[in-house]
Amino acid sequence: MPHPATEVHESGGTVTPHVRRLLDFAEPTREDVCLDVARGRGPMPAALSPQVRHVTAVDAAPPPSAWAGRPDGQGRVPTVEFGTGPVRIADADGDRDPAATHREIRRSQHFPSQRTAGDRQHDMTDPDGFPIESADALTVRAETVRAEATALPYQDNAFSLVTTRFSLYNLGDPAQVLRELLRVTRPGGRLIIADVVRTNLAGADRDWIERVKNPDHPGTFSIAGLTDLITSAGANVRRLDVFTVERPVEPWLAGAHSLAAAAEIREALEEEVDGGPRTGAKPRIIGGELWFTQNWAHVAAEPI
Repeated sequence: MPHPATEVHESGGTVTPHVRRLLDFAEPTREDVCLDVARGRGPMPAALSPQVRHVTAVDAAPPPSAWAGRPDGQGRVPTVEFGTGPVRIADADGDRDPAATHREIRRSQHFPSQRTAGDRQHDMTDPDGFPIESADALTVRAETVRAEATALPYQDNAFSLVTTRFSLYNLGDPAQVLRELLRVTRPGGRLIIADVVRTNLAGADRDWIERVKNPDHPGTFSIAGLTDLITSAGANVRRLDVFTVERPVEPWLAGAHSLAAAAEIREALEEEVDGGPRTGAKPRIIGGELWFTQNWAHVAAEPI
């Protein structure tokens, strides 16, 4: 059964479970020189800072003019979405120890297409559920710069650990972004990617929700598509962590390009709850609120 996520209190602040899981997957060390590339401010620099030698945070958010002046008059500035609502851990096999799940993933070098459906249904939390103010509350030994993700102002092989979280689709052409992230990753270093994916057997019809929310959305990669993109950019995929997340709709819809788009998505999900056409988002009502599901992936890649 899904259950509410809890916060983990550590020295200097609070780390939510989904950030803790990604942090554990990244395996930072005291010797790591890190780069986090995000659309706006994210939680990773604060989470990494106490565990590594140095962190550089790149805010690669595009200019806020992308959705300005929409004909409907409801244009919003695209921002990083960090809703603060509750999240639930979805697990097809019932409650499961995240540490045990991580150990299983570490032992497996297979792609998700080679693993069972049960293996893919791991517990986790929502991508936009980490409050920005919580990240600010942590003591961060990091510098923050503004730069384009496709033209980072750093030399080749500058970082031993590079992370990007729920930003790959929003920072430019994903293939170019990946090549640039790999360029600044040292040989033997790690590029850690966290993003939304669809399963290899799922069709692209689910992307209509993303495109209504953001007309410029390039489409969600399948798991195989994401790993192929990474290898084509010049890396080996070393580890994968793929899981299903159930999250409240409203914090996610706060990032829609217009109020009309948010209303259209909300109406479609509510109709499905009432027995209407399926959207692929598996919506349901929890505690009087509308929730939906996503598939997430953590990928650890190494430059070739």
